[in-house]
Amino acid sequence: MIRSTLNSATRVVVKLGTGVLTDSRKRIDPSQLKQLVDQVAALHKSGRETILVTSGAVGAGMGALGYSSRPRELAEKQACAAVGQSRLMASYDQLFAEHGLVAAQVLLTHDDLQHHERHLNARNTLVTLLKKGVIPIINENDAISFTEIKFGDNDRLSALVASLLPADLLVILTTVDGVMEGFGTRQARLVPVIEQLTPEVEEMAGGTTSETAVGGMKSKMDAAKIAIRSGIPLIIASGLRQNSLLRAAAGENEGTLFVPAPRKMQGRKRWIAFFHHPKGSIKVDDGAKKALREQGRSPLLPGIIRCEGSFGPDEVVRVCDENGTEFARGIARLPAREIRSEKISRAIVVHRDDLVIL
Repeated sequence: MIRSTLNSATRVVVKLGTGVLTDSRKRIDPSQLKQLVDQVAALHKSGRETILVTSGAVGAGMGALGYSSRPRELAEKQACAAVGQSRLMASYDQLFAEHGLVAAQVLLTHDDLQHHERHLNARNTLVTLLKKGVIPIINENDAISFTEIKFGDNDRLSALVASLLPADLLVILTTVDGVMEGFGTRQARLVPVIEQLTPEVEEMAGGTTSETAVGGMKSKMDAAKIAIRSGIPLIIASGLRQNSLLRAAAGENEGTLFVPAPRKMQGRKRWIAFFHHPKGSIKVDDGAKKALREQGRSPLLPGIIRCEGSFGPDEVVRVCDENGTEFARGIARLPAREIRSEKISRAIVVHRDDLVIL
């Protein structure tokens, strides 16, 4: 069983959701934060390289600035983040220091990980911190982020960080025990293992009604797609249960385990697949789809039905089938206008080396 192998994971990314960090007043809950930090410290001291992806900055700022609900205006959210981030890190610094550990704040935007050189620099920085025995504490740079450069939520960010390194295990701690079948009903039950992300599994996910949270279980399903395709096991468990992180990392039956692909995807392929906002899409016929998926071919102009967007060469595009379903992603070799002109009959649109089947 894959759970029995989790105890050998040497690099673990832990994501803490806003709901497990803040109290009913939307302020950081000191006792809850302490028990979570104690677990992360214990995990680190057991010999695991441990990276923390934390929410809570906006929530902490909401309480400090007197908001009773999550503000809708971008500037107000960013003000909450700016106030809350410093308070959050001060708490982390103090609690990790009690364990003799040093914490480092790392604030990221999506653009930091999309640009290839900055992507590699971010990875090198994190790896160096881990070698020094430091606990990297990562959050989105909410004080300056806007729609075009946002990750979307910290569930996705945690999966991207796990893929970036890559990690051996991702644990997302939230306010529920895991993925629940029949959530909100008397018949609700925990789904202990998910081997494939089928439409039926995804239907179990919903949004969130929390004033401080962002994505709910749906965003965690999106994070799961990144993690398992990257070859990284993911566990979603309750951060409100004492020692749930330690039990999950030890391979005990805690939360919901998403079984990963059998092999980790190559680093460059992960960068292409997960770290971009695609600039457009190409739709291919069934013959081209089969050639790409089964024969390892590159998409050529004759197999393209439609081209959408205004992308240029060296920009990432979606590759979709005749129904419009994305099944691959790659770096375009030709600009969209040239593809639509169809003047070069045998040109390679996306080279196989720059293509990822999803």
